Amino acid sequence: MYTFIIILSILLFFLGLLGAFLPIIPGPFFSFLAILLLQFFTSYSFNLDYLIMLGVLAIVITFLDYWVQVYSVKYFGGRKSSTIGVVLGIIFGIFFIPPIGVVVGPFIGAYLGALLESDFDFLNSFKVAGGALIGFLCGTILKFCYSLFTIWFFISKFL
Repeated sequence: MYTFIIILSILLFFLGLLGAFLPIIPGPFFSFLAILLLQFFTSYSFNLDYLIMLGVLAIVITFLDYWVQVYSVKYFGGRKSSTIGVVLGIIFGIFFIPPIGVVVGPFIGAYLGALLESDFDFLNSFKVAGGALIGFLCGTILKFCYSLFTIWFFISKFL
């Protein structure tokens, strides 16, 4: 059973890393779940303060991931149609052109939404789509760093 928990935790860490790039997978949640499995079902013991910090960070990063993307679209001049375009672009990008579609989909969705909002102002629409891309990249970096930190946290206890 001990070996099974270790293998399951490693798989959850892998899902956490994968979730940094695929919005459909809640990466920080899986990384934190891996740490909790190790804490409660193996001999690995983590400091309670670190567990609380990692849990709070997982919640904050998940929230920021979505908020930053929407905020960056609005910051660069997008409105409701651009925001809807980002969400639809994420959904279509995941299913139609994985893994590149995860980056291209929100960009195209924000671009098309901004085109509709701005009476086909191509330059402004490109700026709004760039904001969507910046938001996506910021969220991806946050989730990837969190997942790497939890893996490092585990490996430091393992060694």
